[in-house]
Amino acid sequence: MFPLHDINRAHRRPYMVYLLVVLNLVGFVYTFGLTDPAVVIGAYGFVPARFVADPFGEWITLFSSMFLHGSLLHILGNLWFLWVFGDNIEDRLGHGRFLLFYLLGGVAAALIQGLVSGFSSDVPMIGASGAISALLGAYIVLYPRALILSLVGWIPVPIPAILYLGYWLLIQFVGDFMGEEGIAFWAHIGGFVAGVVLIRWFERGAPKPGRQRR
Repeated sequence: MFPLHDINRAHRRPYMVYLLVVLNLVGFVYTFGLTDPAVVIGAYGFVPARFVADPFGEWITLFSSMFLHGSLLHILGNLWFLWVFGDNIEDRLGHGRFLLFYLLGGVAAALIQGLVSGFSSDVPMIGASGAISALLGAYIVLYPRALILSLVGWIPVPIPAILYLGYWLLIQFVGDFMGEEGIAFWAHIGGFVAGVVLIRWFERGAPKPGRQRR
């Protein structure tokens, strides 16, 4: 099921979503257009074994890895989910809180993936999907009944967020169970859980954007 858009009007312009899209695109152009991708990914990707060996020297990779992607399909898929689901979370939290929530979600996702691997993996982890998974976790808490217009085959079907995102989470567990390589499924799961856990705390005291469909 591919999400086309959510039927959930936001009241603020999502400036941080715009910024994150630009930063990810800049990172992609830099990686593949201006330098050697292997060198950039090796230097700025999150490597669990390297991090646990030197956390003070490698902490920056928890953040830099969020803005690197391995292919055009990788970045386009991540940015599309950010675009579809991110505006409502930014609307609810406000710009600054949203950015902090996004970054903490990405850090939590990377650390959980590292924990599952026993911090022994020396394969660089890159991509915004851990942070975006935190937004999905927040979305299912805040807007469980919002409709996600999704392509089922070639037919657009409105699906409640709790079903759509619950199905998305199930896919992550199935993918990990099947042993599909090259995807950090536990970063997705960890980011999602972090979003579910953190969103109500972040929401406290946030300026109200107005009424929204829930």
